[in-house]
Amino acid sequence: MSDPHWPSFWSEVPDDDRPAIREILAELIGRGTLLGSSGSGRDHFLLARDHYQTHLKDYLAPLGLELIVDDDFSLLQARPRPEACHLLAQFTKDETLLLLVLWRTWDDHRTNEASSAVILTVDELWTRFRNTFDKIDPPEKTHLDSLLARLKRHRLIRTHKPEGALQLGETLIEILPSLPRVIPFDSLESCLARAALYQPTEEA
Repeated sequence: MSDPHWPSFWSEVPDDDRPAIREILAELIGRGTLLGSSGSGRDHFLLARDHYQTHLKDYLAPLGLELIVDDDFSLLQARPRPEACHLLAQFTKDETLLLLVLWRTWDDHRTNEASSAVILTVDELWTRFRNTFDKIDPPEKTHLDSLLARLKRHRLIRTHKPEGALQLGETLIEILPSLPRVIPFDSLESCLARAALYQPTEEA
């Protein structure tokens, strides 16, 4: 008996693969990114990469989403096409400021060490925020924690608290390659120009 909840245009997909395809799409549409570095995520990444790239691309296209397959970091990403996508996440001002600082960190690091992961502590991020937006008070660290949690839910970063760490500032942040694709600036200058829009203007 055919599955009434399975799209007819994917009738050739074997029954055994369908639960995984459902989970892959749920991650891509719900979170924007599927991490395939370990566990079931690894199995889903390999299944999609090796057998269902065309299926997923065709499914996402009418939603204004482009499928990105990143072998280096073992992730799939549904990247919004700004001219067509109505699902593009709406970030608050604080989240946007934080994204700009993280993008600048990513760009600085990858320019010099293209093959390594981009990792910094919460304290280092807070300092970078102050240096980037010198006329804007950085978020309190308790608020910063909630901002990072939202970016983490969108699979733009990963966080890890080292063994023995007692303070939030010691928490490690790994910037995932999905983040620069959310705000794909052509150059550092483009990022700095966007950041300048948020700086308060000096009164005459």
